Amino acid sequence: MDNNIISVNNLKKYYKDVKAVDDISFRVKEGELFAFLGLNGAGKSTTINILCGATKKDSGSVIIDGIDIDENISAIKYEIGIVFQNSVLDKQLSVYDNLKFKAALYGITGDAFIKKLDELTAFLDFKNLLSRTFSKLSGGQKRRIDIARALLNNPKILILDEPTTGLDPQTRLTVWNCLNSLRKKNNLTIFLTTHYMEESAEADYVVILDNGHIVAHDTPISLKNAYASDFIRAYSKNAKLKELIIKENIKTVEREDFIELEVESIGRAKQLLLSYPEAFEDFEINKGKMDDVFLKVTGKNLAGGSSNE
Repeated sequence: MDNNIISVNNLKKYYKDVKAVDDISFRVKEGELFAFLGLNGAGKSTTINILCGATKKDSGSVIIDGIDIDENISAIKYEIGIVFQNSVLDKQLSVYDNLKFKAALYGITGDAFIKKLDELTAFLDFKNLLSRTFSKLSGGQKRRIDIARALLNNPKILILDEPTTGLDPQTRLTVWNCLNSLRKKNNLTIFLTTHYMEESAEADYVVILDNGHIVAHDTPISLKNAYASDFIRAYSKNAKLKELIIKENIKTVEREDFIELEVESIGRAKQLLLSYPEAFEDFEINKGKMDDVFLKVTGKNLAGGSSNE
């Protein structure tokens, strides 16, 4: 028996002439961090809405934790927690009142709510925020409360829709430390959409959407090996290095403090280093990035523009 907690097969959703989701299939394994990438309009939100029961699909099948969404969507809603890019909590209420109200929607009241609240405050470290008005919190604090709200019903799947957009790097790190701890503690499956490609690089599996189609899918390392070049970053711009670049006809990107030499693999980088040691006085080898993968497979950069390269 497989351990897929989400199985999507030949999923379609059209809006008149717009093929929002056009015959896509993918699997999400229990306990993994699954990255679902694409620009706005690629089909991410439509797919998520179908998974959650907010949008009705046209055709195809969706199985979540062994349950077909066509047969028991109500049960599936209790399997999923969602952290939206924009918070759905009441800005004028306190953190405590917000969570108490949301918990009641799941039938969690009285001692059961207090027990769950104690668990979440300890894990996400926000006990000192309970009496604070939600609108007065910082971006990172709001994210922790949003995550707590999504975990009230003990979901098996946590959907994160651009969870760290607008947060500073340190706060993003704090949020991810909490999320990774949750995965380890509860074997929680995380279904992530993000425009931060470095976050997707930490995923167990990645699916890239473009215009309603899946254009690439695999582990981050396999995608980078298939679609992104590796680089030697040389910090010493000596004459030997420039001779090597011309002789080997290597594509480069030059910055003020370094030159990046594009190579097809780490093996090729090692070969150059061994063959031309005098050219590399100060250097580092870097794997290709998920940004490069995304650009290669979609022809678009993260701002949504097309590439002519």
